[in-house]
Amino acid sequence: MLKISHIPNSKLYVSEPDPRWFGNPSNEPNNPSWGVESKNWLKSRFHFSFAEYSNQRNSNFGVLRVMNDDFVQPDRGFGTHGHANMEIVTYIVDGNLTHRDSMGTDETLGRGSVQFMTAGRGVRHSEFNLEKDKSLRFIQTWIVPRRSGLNPNYGSFNPSNGGDNNESQVFTARNQWRHLVSDMQDNSTTTPVQIEQDANLFVAELDIGSCLTLKMKKNRMAYILCA
Repeated sequence: MLKISHIPNSKLYVSEPDPRWFGNPSNEPNNPSWGVESKNWLKSRFHFSFAEYSNQRNSNFGVLRVMNDDFVQPDRGFGTHGHANMEIVTYIVDGNLTHRDSMGTDETLGRGSVQFMTAGRGVRHSEFNLEKDKSLRFIQTWIVPRRSGLNPNYGSFNPSNGGDNNESQVFTARNQWRHLVSDMQDNSTTTPVQIEQDANLFVAELDIGSCLTLKMKKNRMAYILCA
């Protein structure tokens, strides 16, 4: 029998950390360009135990270890820091995210884009909103890899760039599932991003009154975030 648990937004842990934690200057509460979501440089909603939120009863959902809904003010971000042995996938809901890492990557991705990073043996990176007058919102997901010690890797997909017009239309169309992430060992499907775990990520933008069906195979789990 399918078991469904509903977690309302009000039950998520809300984090608004000190800007100095990630090398940011002081907050600018009177800056008219700052979004109304918060007057802190960052407002995060944690779906699982993370950072200052410690809850052993809510530490993961299968291999899904972290899901953070992050709202970043203009000209703010996460200074350089390190990770290891994690598959990190980020979907940009709105705004522009600039990623730089110790592998030499330096790129900016916009709304509807997805990036991934295999932290593996260790990688350092920063994530910034370099816009001066526009806020940024993204969903960052950490997935436990099938094994430790992988070679660090980075990749991304920007639907507005992509050479194949048909592919671009598929990944920007409304009212349909977009299969963005899959297992790199799964030869039955092709997605823009592939990771080292038996996990998939689908995204959909729905018009009011529209609905979609998600078909699940036997013995699979699904975690759905409504943004």
